[in-house]
Amino acid sequence: MASVYLAHDEELDRAVAVKILAAHLASEPGFYERFAREARMAARLSHPNVVQVYDAGEEDDRPYIVMEYVPGRTLADELGTRGRLEPGRVVDLALQACGGLEHAHASGLVHRDVKPQNLLLREDGTVKIADFGIARAAEATNLTQVGSVLGTAAYLAPEQAEGEPVTAAADIYSLGVVLYELLSGRTPYDFRSLADLVVKRREEPVTPLRELEPEVPERLEAVVMRCLARNPDYRPASAAELARDLAAASPEPPTVPLPPATGVRATEIATVPLRAQSMPGPPAPAPASAPRRRRAPSRRGLVAALAVLTAMAAGVIGFALASGDEEPPARNPARAPQPVPQVEDPGEQARNLADWLREHSG
Repeated sequence: MASVYLAHDEELDRAVAVKILAAHLASEPGFYERFAREARMAARLSHPNVVQVYDAGEEDDRPYIVMEYVPGRTLADELGTRGRLEPGRVVDLALQACGGLEHAHASGLVHRDVKPQNLLLREDGTVKIADFGIARAAEATNLTQVGSVLGTAAYLAPEQAEGEPVTAAADIYSLGVVLYELLSGRTPYDFRSLADLVVKRREEPVTPLRELEPEVPERLEAVVMRCLARNPDYRPASAAELARDLAAASPEPPTVPLPPATGVRATEIATVPLRAQSMPGPPAPAPASAPRRRRAPSRRGLVAALAVLTAMAAGVIGFALASGDEEPPARNPARAPQPVPQVEDPGEQARNLADWLREHSG
């Protein structure tokens, strides 16, 4: 799809990567407008595990994109050198990829081409996801005609390979294929064509990971196999959920923090077909955030409420004492108010005090 050059940004004095799209893409009607729009969407992403997009343009009828330069190698290079990776390291790499995908999905952007070649491993061990938007920009070109498929077919979700609507759940499937390959050294299916792959996915179950590599923990196998579910609803609901499941299944404590959950399910993050969009136009807005759940009051909030109610009680009692004669008559001991019941839980104590005030402040 493109050639990538290492270049120097003279304005900001830094190394950058310049990706120049192939001539056959540039000749497609409307491709540059689609490409520029997707580049603007990708430039909105700012995350440690996503390759930053700096600029996009066109030179001599060839679209280009200027990106962050990531010194290191791809996970495809790692697989080519090592064959497979240790489960603990795979989880650490996956948690970083989940972080980048969760951020992108929350912004309404689906990658659509997650594969080892697009997962860059920086020299310090940081994973960077590359090429957000480029796959989507190319989907309306002649590359998608019969007999041709965008990206690497082995990593495409079933719904994507069959031309069905694609949601962020497709990225979770693709990442599951990457994890399967990192752990076993091979992809789930061996095929000769896209049609062959579609048939095998329908008729043949995926070989369980532990049949290929018994060292893979059972819980980790279960998480990866869940990512490969044919029905998107059966996959992890989000990249953040996948990260939590992977961390819990890791044979050793992960060294990477878990990405925060955004509260949006992957199957809810869909993209409108490019052919149905008007071009050019502004980037599509990010999907509305999920309704916020009502949070239980924190312990600090309950303690503060308790202090306020206590002060109110003291004020009521003080006012009652000061409003009578200087020497008020003795109260009937039988009718004296009972003290507020004392409990350890701040929430229960606050409720007790509120009940006492309602009963004795009249």
